[in-house]
Amino acid sequence: MLYAQTYTSSIASMYLTWYTVSVPEKILHAVFFRQLSSREPVREWLKDKLEPEDRRVIGMDIATVEWGWPVGMPVRRSLGQGLREVRSSLPGGRIARVVFCLRGDRMILLAGFLKTSSKTPAIEINKALKRMKEIDHV
Repeated sequence: MLYAQTYTSSIASMYLTWYTVSVPEKILHAVFFRQLSSREPVREWLKDKLEPEDRRVIGMDIATVEWGWPVGMPVRRSLGQGLREVRSSLPGGRIARVVFCLRGDRMILLAGFLKTSSKTPAIEINKALKRMKEIDHV
C-alpha cells in the first residue's frame, strides 16, 4: 500500500511540475476603463453594439496581446502618446479597433469602434487620450 501512495504522489508531483513549467501566465491583464459614474464604455460597446461572433474575435485578439506581449502587427499597433490598438478583422470584411494604454501589467481598454476609413478617427484617439488622463489623475 505504501508503494501505491508513493507512486501516486510521485505522478501528481511530476504533473504539477510539468503544468507550472509549460503553462505560462498572462503577461498583461486586460481591464475595462471605468468612468466615475461606474460606466464601462468599451464593455458596453462590446455587449450592446456587436454580435456574439464579433465579440469572440475581438476577445481572442485581446487575449493574444495579454498572453503574447510584446506582440506587434497585425494584432497590435502603437498609436503614439502612450496609446496602442488591438486590431481585429471581423466577419464580412469589417474592421474593429480597441484602443488601450498600459499601466504596470494592466492593459486598460479605453475605447472601441468599427473602422469606416483607413485612418483611425481623431475623435476616437482624443476620447482615448481623455480617458487615459482621467486614469492618471485619479
